[in-house]
Amino acid sequence: MNTGVIERVTQFRDQYWERGEPGRDTPPRLAAALYHLWLGGLLLKLLGSSWDVAWHFKWLRDELAPPHMLNTAGTVIVVALTLFHTYTGYGADRTALRLMQWGTGVFLVALPIDLINHRVNGLDITSWSGSHALLYLGTAIMLAGAIRGWLRLYPDTRWRLPGLAALWFFFLENAWFPNQHQEYGVLEIASWDRGDPYAEPILLQFAADQIGRPVDRASIVQFSLPIADWVYPVWGLVAAALVLLVARRTIGRRWAATAVAAGYVAYRCLIWPLLAGADFPLSAVPLFLVLIGLAVDAAHLGRVPAPVAAVLGAAAVTGLGYGGIWLQQSLDAAPPILYPSAFATFALLAALWVAADRFRVGRPAGSPS
Repeated sequence: MNTGVIERVTQFRDQYWERGEPGRDTPPRLAAALYHLWLGGLLLKLLGSSWDVAWHFKWLRDELAPPHMLNTAGTVIVVALTLFHTYTGYGADRTALRLMQWGTGVFLVALPIDLINHRVNGLDITSWSGSHALLYLGTAIMLAGAIRGWLRLYPDTRWRLPGLAALWFFFLENAWFPNQHQEYGVLEIASWDRGDPYAEPILLQFAADQIGRPVDRASIVQFSLPIADWVYPVWGLVAAALVLLVARRTIGRRWAATAVAAGYVAYRCLIWPLLAGADFPLSAVPLFLVLIGLAVDAAHLGRVPAPVAAVLGAAAVTGLGYGGIWLQQSLDAAPPILYPSAFATFALLAALWVAADRFRVGRPAGSPS
């Protein structure tokens, strides 16, 4: 190892590795370095998970597959940061630290549960399993801690708002992640219909054997789209709108929700040709999410009472979301949805939006104006 690197690590240890209480004074330079590492670890987790979805629509599961290793590298960084915050007290107040600890703990507990689930139940490719839900929940909680820590401690430099937006991008990606099953699944069926399936024969045979069928279109549909058609729009639009709502308020800038949503869509568009070039399955990119960001931002532009803005915002998200999915289905590809579920989407989102206003969610002390 380079001697200079060893010296810097030793200097860092001697200067900062000491027991301390959460919320202790943190030098701005140290706070920035810690949260840059958070962004780096989360980026590795993002790249690994994105690759992982495509991997599982092509080959049988393998714990040591490259996407898992990339995701694990990011997880190691996040766990190490949580341990550093816990021991030294630097870089996180008590609330942020508890969120980081609980989120990391839930995620680490979910990992062996997921492995056992795969051993017992076989393929379990769906993103909607209980063990996977624990992984999403743990990631969401740790991200909430990182966002709070960033708001409280990141120095007031030109990187403060872009970095905060990046953390909300990661939060949106985590919330949307289970919907990728349907987005990959609809194109998996299309690949079968044109006689050139994405999935390898061993994966198709394994999936067919699990439901006691030959490898035919029915088994491909069961493998690719085992989720009810109402789930994609109800979960996706409600979860995305609420994430973007809180992001808009914590970032505190016009069109912040649109920027976060557009960043996620741009990321999905960027990895699309990379996966195609590596001969991995492709997905239907949710371009309509930009419309959801616009609807959330537009709801913050007027001067109408908050409950009215919440209802109008929920109506706009529902209309633009379902309309956008229909348009993508017509022009390119999008998962099948149950259109009458729009009533449930609107009611649920309106109620949660009003609740967020009532409890001032997204307006923590210390957030930018």
